[in-house]
Amino acid sequence: MQVAIPKDATSVKLSYDAGDEPSDQAYVAFCRANPDLRVERNVEGEILIVPPAGSESSYRSLKVSAQLDTWAEQDGRGTAFESSAQFMLPDGSALSPDAAWVSNVSLRRLSRQKRKEFPPLCPEFVVEVLSPSDRLKDAKAKMEQWIANGAHLAWLIDGDAETVYVYRKNHAMKMHRGIAQLGGEGPVEGFVLKLGAIWKGLG
Repeated sequence: MQVAIPKDATSVKLSYDAGDEPSDQAYVAFCRANPDLRVERNVEGEILIVPPAGSESSYRSLKVSAQLDTWAEQDGRGTAFESSAQFMLPDGSALSPDAAWVSNVSLRRLSRQKRKEFPPLCPEFVVEVLSPSDRLKDAKAKMEQWIANGAHLAWLIDGDAETVYVYRKNHAMKMHRGIAQLGGEGPVEGFVLKLGAIWKGLG
């Protein structure tokens, strides 16, 4: 099925009657039939189509994923992913973080074919970068969802406010404002994200 999005739409939600939600296979087929759309699935089985993040949000996300990838290559304990990767989570949702890290241990549990598809796992570490179309309340709820699905550490970055919200398994959320860098912990101990370019954005 292909979908045409109204030009003035900020986001589109495709809802289904209870019991009629598309299977994982049908959802993946929908994503492949609409490769130009940013698509996710929520826990209710609804398909969410959201607009592109915008140039500054894309720039900030790239700065995060590039630093994470460089560190992951040097560290060797896992693999970094950027925003085009999507993960099928235990609660039935399918989400694409702006950056993520998955341990080699988790990846080895997947078959070679599963690694080529939307992997049925939750990354141990995720980063989301707030975009103009995001509401902070909803973004915070999404971070709680990542933790509930198995992420050990999750960062929500609000570049305009120079603020990072840190979520950890079995800990209260912490907020850091105006810091120059932020160190990882748990599965990504040793990773340090430099925030100067992210705060500056496109100037």
